[in-house]
Amino acid sequence: MDRQSIDPLLEIMRRLRDPDDGCEWDKVQTFRTIAPYTIEEAYEVADAINRDDMVSLKDELGDLLLQVVFHSQIASDAGAFAFDDVVTSICEKMIRRHPHIFGEEDQSPGWEQIKAEEREQSGQTSALDGVAIALPALLRAQKIQKRAARVGFDWPDKAPVKEKLLEELDEVEAARDASEVHEEIGDLLFSAVNLARHYQVDAERALSDATAKFTKRFNAVEANVTKNMQEMSLEELEAEWQKAKAIPEAG
Repeated sequence: MDRQSIDPLLEIMRRLRDPDDGCEWDKVQTFRTIAPYTIEEAYEVADAINRDDMVSLKDELGDLLLQVVFHSQIASDAGAFAFDDVVTSICEKMIRRHPHIFGEEDQSPGWEQIKAEEREQSGQTSALDGVAIALPALLRAQKIQKRAARVGFDWPDKAPVKEKLLEELDEVEAARDASEVHEEIGDLLFSAVNLARHYQVDAERALSDATAKFTKRFNAVEANVTKNMQEMSLEELEAEWQKAKAIPEAG
């Protein structure tokens, strides 16, 4: 069986974006209006992987590919670049980043060194340049901290990181108004991400797992109680929570 070509999908998107005969919704979209859908599709790919659902993964990868094609067509309409340029760019990048596979060198100079050279060639001057602002906040904080650590801007071990976390908690308590609380909570979260990094824990994944665990336990409480939870006392709710924690599939 012949490999399915990308050409039919490119043609579908070209027709959807046709200024005269295209879809009224598709042809007025821009990079900015489509970007949220691109992020959403990436999360849906991750969700299918977490559920080990190969049927959904196939479909979600198709949806994500459509986003790449959509952005490429918008760029093509503007005369900026086309889908083929996107493919060429990523192929060149992967070959450049793996000289020990595709080049004459026996050993790669290192992923980070290659990426640093790329940032320098692209005119990026700060060690923090290139970390996307649109990343989830915890993930972006983690990446920013890793970048700073590469140039030596980091605590030597976990002890001062723990002290900083407690210090930030005290500053939350000392905040005088909503604006200061907002700022200090942000500092507290940033310090928590830093502590996770020093323990070599992915903060984004850890919080996701903790939220999933809470959801399972809360659902177990909902299934077990016989009256309105809003009418229950804190002691009653705590007792039900402890029962939920004791259930293996809810823990």
